[in-house]
Amino acid sequence: MFDSPDHVASALAEVQYLTDTDTSTTVYLAAALQRPLLVEGPAGVGKTELAKAVATATGSELIRLQCYEGLDEARALYEWNYRKQLLRIQAAPDDARWDETHDDIFTDEFLLTRPLLRAIRRDDPTVLLIDEADKTDVEVEALLLEVLSDFQVTIPELGTVTATRRPFVLVTSNATRELSEALKRRCLYLYLDYPSPEREREIVGAQVPELELALAEKLVRTAALLRTLELKKAPSVAETIDWARTLLALGVTGADDFDDETIARTLGVVLKHTADHARVRNELRLP
Repeated sequence: MFDSPDHVASALAEVQYLTDTDTSTTVYLAAALQRPLLVEGPAGVGKTELAKAVATATGSELIRLQCYEGLDEARALYEWNYRKQLLRIQAAPDDARWDETHDDIFTDEFLLTRPLLRAIRRDDPTVLLIDEADKTDVEVEALLLEVLSDFQVTIPELGTVTATRRPFVLVTSNATRELSEALKRRCLYLYLDYPSPEREREIVGAQVPELELALAEKLVRTAALLRTLELKKAPSVAETIDWARTLLALGVTGADDFDDETIARTLGVVLKHTADHARVRNELRLP
C-alpha cells in the first residue's frame, strides 16, 4: 500500500489528512507487516478519519463495523437468510430427502454477509474499520481474535473462509474500557491525542482554506483553551473545523471579529452539553 512512512504522510496529505511522524510510521508498518492497527485516543481526534483517509489514498473500499453494546456474531460476521431458507424448504417436493434440502439451503445464496466476513472475502484492496471496539461486550473480542489472528472465518455449514488478500485493519478505541491483552498482542498500537494548536491550524487550513490565517490561529487557540477546562465533552478536531465553517457562514472574516460575543453565540457548534456552556461562559466571562 505504501513505500515508506514519507509516502504515507504525502499520500494522506493529498486527501487532506495531516499526520505526524509517529502516525505515518505506524500506518506504514501496519501495512508492510500486514498487522491490524489499534488506534486509541479521545473522541474526535481523527481515529475514524484516519481509516477513511487510508482508504481514499489507496483506492481501497472502506468496510466499517460500528461497535456497540449488544453487538453479536449475526451483525458482525454473518447470518442465514431464514425467510428465504423457509421458502426454499416449503417449495421442496414432498418426496425430497432432508439431506438434499439441507445442502440446498446452506449455500452462498442464503448467506447474509456482515462487515467482517465481507472484508475477508474481498479480492480487491480493502480497509476494514472496526470502530469503537471498547463499546462491545468482552465476548465479541473472541470473535475478533479469529479474524485478526488468521484472517479467516469458520462457518460450520460451509467450512473455513480464508482471506486471499488481507485487508488493512484499523481498530479504534476511546479507551472507555480496557481491551484484552490477547487482542492488543495482535495489533500495532498508536495513540492519537488532540493536536497542538500549530498542527490543528494546519488541519483547519487544509479543510477550510478560505479562512483567514490570523482568524484560524485565534480559533484553534480558543479550542485548545476550551479543552483545558473540565468539560463533559471537549471540542473535537471535527468540531473545530465546523466552527471555522460556521464563522465563514456568519460573515466573520478577521480575527478581530472573533470576539467574546461571537464565541458566545456559536458555542453550540463545539459544546453539546448545557453544563459545558455554563462553565465556559463563567470561566471566559462571556456575555
